Amino acid sequence: MSQTNDEFPMMRVDFKVNGAPASLDIQPQEMLIDVLRERLRLTGTKRSCDVQVCGACTVLVDGNPTSSCTTLCADAQDREVTTIEGLADGKRLDAVQRAFIAHGALQCGFCTPGMILAVKAMLARHERPSEETVRHYLRGNICRCTGYVKILEAIMDLVQNPSHYQ
Repeated sequence: MSQTNDEFPMMRVDFKVNGAPASLDIQPQEMLIDVLRERLRLTGTKRSCDVQVCGACTVLVDGNPTSSCTTLCADAQDREVTTIEGLADGKRLDAVQRAFIAHGALQCGFCTPGMILAVKAMLARHERPSEETVRHYLRGNICRCTGYVKILEAIMDLVQNPSHYQ
């Protein structure tokens, strides 16, 4: 470990981001959101509340929805981090992304990455979730524009008609 001008020891963190290996020297207090946005230029992850209540900063860590604003980057050591940028297959958007677009389930788009990643985590655990389950998975994601109706419609349509989004 080396010393920085800030007198905090640097540490190496090795993890995967969107399937690609990442190895960075970080300060122990650096938050995952800052490393993703500022160092790796993955700006789809949004900063909003900084206290784990709005969902805008949601990423998947080993498939689990995680608030990157309250997660130390050091905690990503040897783990897989997925951001909204990691969902598309080349230029082809993920089915959840396509459902949100088809139903106009986004307006300003600020909350959309966190919402979509929460839905991805849910669908990995529940093939045909009920509306109650959908609401449960989205409870940590705040949207100030849509009123949630179109978001729920998009997700329920995807659940009931997955072939429409393949």
